Amino acid sequence: MDQAFRQRRRDFLTAGGGGFAGLAASVVLAEPSSAPGGMAELARSAGALVPALPGTAKSVIFLFMEGGPSHLDLFDPKPLLNQLAGQQLPASFGDVITPMGESRSPLLASRRRWRQHGECGTWVSDWLPETATCVDDLAVLRGCWADGINHSSGVCQMNTCSLIGGRPSLGSWVSYGLGSENSNLPSFLVMQDNKSSVVNGPRNWSAGFMPAQYQGVRLQEGSDPIPHLTAPEGSGPRRQQQKLQLLNRLNGRFAAEHPEQTELEARLASYELAFRMQAHAPEAVAIQEETQETQRLYGLDDKETAVFGRMCLLSRRLVERGVRFIQLYHGAGSKWDAHSGIEANHTGLCRASDRPVAGLLRDLKQRGLLDQTLVIWGGEFGRTPMSEKGNGRDHNPTGFTMWMSGGGVQGGQTIGGTDELGLRAVEDRLHVHDLHASILHLMGLDHRQLTWIYKGRPERPTVNEGEFFGRLVTG
Repeated sequence: MDQAFRQRRRDFLTAGGGGFAGLAASVVLAEPSSAPGGMAELARSAGALVPALPGTAKSVIFLFMEGGPSHLDLFDPKPLLNQLAGQQLPASFGDVITPMGESRSPLLASRRRWRQHGECGTWVSDWLPETATCVDDLAVLRGCWADGINHSSGVCQMNTCSLIGGRPSLGSWVSYGLGSENSNLPSFLVMQDNKSSVVNGPRNWSAGFMPAQYQGVRLQEGSDPIPHLTAPEGSGPRRQQQKLQLLNRLNGRFAAEHPEQTELEARLASYELAFRMQAHAPEAVAIQEETQETQRLYGLDDKETAVFGRMCLLSRRLVERGVRFIQLYHGAGSKWDAHSGIEANHTGLCRASDRPVAGLLRDLKQRGLLDQTLVIWGGEFGRTPMSEKGNGRDHNPTGFTMWMSGGGVQGGQTIGGTDELGLRAVEDRLHVHDLHASILHLMGLDHRQLTWIYKGRPERPTVNEGEFFGRLVTG
């Protein structure tokens, strides 16, 4: 975004002397039917970016398994690992750095039973029997790798492409580049399955150096998923609208006098969006309106799967309503971090997430939404073939598995691979930069052209690295 663009946008926002108040009277506070194209059309009229590529996905649902699921026990079987179990890593693998210093610990066998599934014959372990029935719609990416060796840097990089905080998250870049197709809902929403803090907290869905209007909005569990949305008692819609218009006139006047303070624009936009959400968001999150059959599909009839099932079902309802980017944290608080007792740890977490994930894929497909919705599954890294504490695995960013489905991705394929023990990615290696570049490409955004000027420097979502991986769509 160059300075000329900023000025055009500023002129638009302050047109007529009323700042956002002018929009409030015409588009922003109007019913959706009076604003064709929603926020995406509004963004285009303001000079914002539009897709530069023929994108195949309209929305993203990122299923983030926080803590690092073990690829060696889920999607990447290694017979040699079981053969050498109890021995040290062969010297031919060279030096290995692990967070807990377990590089010379005995190799830990996988106790899983493996089968090939679907017409494509993709290998999946018995920990994920429901996901295994969907493999013909999955592109399993076995050659992923990253740089973050601990949770903070790993989660930060998987969200922002950087090990160091302060940059916009992937969802923020998508929100900036595309906007929302529904002017009454945020374009970027976040949910987590428990009250524990995700590593790095809200910084994971921060807009970084971009205006706050592009940050993610976290939905909460319970009867009030969107906090502070209910209008105060005794304050009707008309009174709220009058207050909002007065506030916008005052803030718009100040914004016109201080064009360097872009944060005020974000605040103005958030007030208006909150006003619209009071009328429209309750319907969007009303999963009780779904049929019993649909609720069972997601596992809402089972205490173990109900929490993540609600999150997945709500995600489907939100993409139906034009939300661009939805991120679901499963195992929030690094629950997938199995330094010890991996059998009990992963058994419970897979049990809680497997049915909801498969339900989401099936539901999207039967409704004709999978073709336009990109579903991503994975964590910040994988686990080591070496044991830790005798029955766990340490962090492993040098080789792990993720998968994508829908949104133009060719299903039924396994791409890339790790070495014979699953330690390092060696075939069709996909760094986090490549993953983000590919996600943006599928959304119709060129990661090299999507820029924001920050302190005189053009900043890009993949930090000037990464390439779109064409095999995702060609097979």
